[in-house]
Amino acid sequence: MKQILEGSRAIALTINNIKPAVISAYPITPQTHIVEDLAKFKADGKASYEYVRAESEFAAASIVEGASATGVRVYTATSSQGVLLMTEVLFNIAGMRLPVVLTCANRGVSAPITIWNDHQDAMTVRDSGWIMLFAEDHQEAVDQHILAYKIAEKINIPVMVNVDGFILTHSYEPVSIPDTKQIKKYLPDYKPKKGTYLDVKNPVTLGAFASPAYYMEIREQLHNDLIKSLDLINEEYYNFIKTFNIQHSGNGLVEYTGPKNPKIILVAMGSVVGTIKDAIEEKRNIGVLKIRCYRPFPSDEILKILKKAKYVAVLDKAISLGQIGPLASDIKSATQSKLKAKIQSFIVGLGGRDITSDMIEKIIVEVKKGDDKIKFIK
Repeated sequence: MKQILEGSRAIALTINNIKPAVISAYPITPQTHIVEDLAKFKADGKASYEYVRAESEFAAASIVEGASATGVRVYTATSSQGVLLMTEVLFNIAGMRLPVVLTCANRGVSAPITIWNDHQDAMTVRDSGWIMLFAEDHQEAVDQHILAYKIAEKINIPVMVNVDGFILTHSYEPVSIPDTKQIKKYLPDYKPKKGTYLDVKNPVTLGAFASPAYYMEIREQLHNDLIKSLDLINEEYYNFIKTFNIQHSGNGLVEYTGPKNPKIILVAMGSVVGTIKDAIEEKRNIGVLKIRCYRPFPSDEILKILKKAKYVAVLDKAISLGQIGPLASDIKSATQSKLKAKIQSFIVGLGGRDITSDMIEKIIVEVKKGDDKIKFIK
């Protein structure tokens, strides 16, 4: 049954029903409501996990890293400067192949100080070795957290679920929360394989010192496993929708909405996709490509769709300073010499700036000009 819930509440209820063994987090706007709810569930006797209070985001990440290394299911959440403070540990978690799941309530980074939404926090750690998913709405956020644990625990790679701060975390939408029994049909209790966690009866070393003779091969293996995970993400997405009897469009990596042969395709991630869909609803020659999985980057899936278009506008809620939008840069790299269309980079919504239908209309006009200049749409 659907309920009208705040996004943060929906995520917290989902995590509680997934039943991690250890949760640790440090409050930061706009992530705070998620971990407040989880702490209250524990205080009220409605949760069985160990809730460990931490003195910083660095400590919280370290706590779930250590707990995961002992072979139990864990969870944490953060945002913005908190992501940056976790950066060292995020690299360690991925390098140690620990199946941690983290919610990033996306928010801009300082300076100047902002508490509002954009994707610059996630973009800062996009090369840390985590699978990165982006949710458009509350229901997708709920579904992606369940998916995240299944994927992470199958291949021992951590997963970050990105939800737009305030836009999703603090708004209310109809959403269905699977109960623990339903979730267990898809996501059974976590039973790690021997040799992947610390065990006094079967000693292993995690995060060992690596000389130049080994370091490159270890990183190559992580890279290759991330690329291979594209197939697993799709496979588990279809298993998920079958288990929960969900109507769906697209696949676990991307979703395309629009005509078969569009003249223009707008590409984006996160909640802005909903705005774009509304803005172009009555336009017959324009399509929308939503990127659900940003890392690993689904180059082939993106190319299949973009090759139909004459113009491609990529809307980034982040800027790679001195370059272009990160998503635009990745798409250009992945599709170079394979597309007739020119990929154009548009920066929108930095620091929580509203993205309106008029702005989408402006992008549609600008993309037809076909120039290479990055454009900040205000």
